[in-house]
Formats: sequence, C-alpha cells, structure tokens
Amino acid sequence: AFATAITILALLAPAAPAGEQGQHTIALPDEFRPEGIASGPKDSFYVGSIPQGSVYRGSYRTGEGEVLVPAHPGRNHIGLKVDWRHDLVFVAGGESKGIYVYDADTGADVAAFSLPDAGFINDVVLTKHGAYFTDSLVQRLYRVKISRHGRLSEPEIIPITGDFVYEAGFNANGIEATRDGHRLIVVQSNTGELFSIKPHSGRSEQIEVDGPLTNGDGLLLDDDELYVVRNRLNTIAVVDLDRDLDEGEIEDELTDPLLDVPTTIAPFGKFIYAVNARFDRPDDSDDDIIRLRP
Repeated sequence: AFATAITILALLAPAAPAGEQGQHTIALPDEFRPEGIASGPKDSFYVGSIPQGSVYRGSYRTGEGEVLVPAHPGRNHIGLKVDWRHDLVFVAGGESKGIYVYDADTGADVAAFSLPDAGFINDVVLTKHGAYFTDSLVQRLYRVKISRHGRLSEPEIIPITGDFVYEAGFNANGIEATRDGHRLIVVQSNTGELFSIKPHSGRSEQIEVDGPLTNGDGLLLDDDELYVVRNRLNTIAVVDLDRDLDEGEIEDELTDPLLDVPTTIAPFGKFIYAVNARFDRPDDSDDDIIRLRP
C-alpha cells in the first residue's frame, strides 16, 4: 500500500485493508468540474469542484457518495488534502485567491483566508509543521500552521529563493513533502523541472531529472518514488529519487485510455486514483475518477 510522505505522522488516512479494491471508474455529479482529489479515512475520497466551490465525498470501494461541502459562489476549489486527526479538509482556492478549510465530517466552514495579492493558489500538502500551498503565478508558498488541538494560524508568506525561478505561465504546481517534513518537493509545470524546498526558509534546489516533466501537476510520494501527473499529456510519470533529492530518474509512465486531462492523484490500497479535469472540454462522461495500478 502507498505511504505518502506524512502517513507515518497520521495526517492522512491509513491504506486500505489487504486485498481491498475500489471501482475502476467513478462518476461525479454532472458539471462538477473536478481538479483535486485526496484520500480520507478508510475507503473515503474527497474531490473539489473548480467552478462550484463544493466538495464531494465518496467511497473508492463502492463508487458512491454525495456532495459534502455545498456550493460556495465565488470560491474555486483546486488541490485539497485531508487532515483526519483534526477532521479538516484544506483546499487551495485557485483564481479566487483564498485558502479554505472545511469540517471533513459535516462539510461546515471552518476557516476562509483571503490572500488578495496571490496569483493562483494551486495545491497543498500537509506536514507536522502545517499546510503548505503553492502559488503558480507568484514566487512564494503559503503556510497555515496547525496546532495539536487543530487551531489554525493566519497564512504566512514564504518567498521561494534559490534555483527555482518563475517564468511566464504556470510555475509551481503540485507539492509533496518528505517523510520527516523537512523538505518539500514541487514541480514547475511550464519548464518541467523539479525542486526541493526547505519549508521554513523557502530556499530551493533543483532536482536533476533525466527528462522533462512539462505539464506537471499533482504529485504523490511513495518512499523514493515520486508520481507526477502530466495533465494534458494524459500520463503519470514515475520518478525514482535519490535519498538526498539531488537527482531523479524517470523509470516508468502510467496511462489509461480513459484519462482525460488528469490533474491530481490519491492512493487507495495498491492503486492510484486520478481525477479527470477535462480542461476546455465538455463534461459529458461518467469516467471522472480513474483507477490505475502502478
């Protein structure tokens, strides 16, 4: 089973029981327009809607579910993660320039942080230090600290310095963290480069990879293997990272005929589940979430 960088810290759900399998494809409500997917406790998953500002909760095992967080006009939901210790869902607000936090059980609003100087708040990862968010247009990260009792701090701005230099277009996108939370891993979508970032200082170093990861989107780290969603290419690159995060080698590519601009991925049992965003295309298929075997 997969172990994301912070599973050991019990911030994400444990893996599914041995032998448990989910549905090959899962349908979401019509015109939901998903972008982010995250695993929750047991066999649950959470998916955010870009235009509606809502969150759907379902079961990998049965494929059934319902809208948990009702629509919030004016909010966009992009990447999201579940902190099941505190029953919280953290959501990156994209163009709506907000960070949103919801109750993972009831869907109620917990916090909404407005960041008017943000560009596009794209993705989020949880560590023992808090929730870290990428901004694809402004060269910085945002951190929301989470106390032992689930209290949240106001977002802090962490400028990105070092090797990571923003260019025209979408830059920092997907984000992951090492098991100890001491380093973050971020993909630069427009250049296809990969970087490690120190979470407190924002100092970045390039991870030399033997091929480009252009259109890089959501990330998933499993020990020394990093899965990189390449959205418009309909593939997921598997990158073998060295222990020091100096280098990486693309050792495989996962794909499926049903992938249609996948953006993010989440683990369940022995599988990876990818969500189809279908940018600029009709939302006329029930194949919204696709199961892949690594």
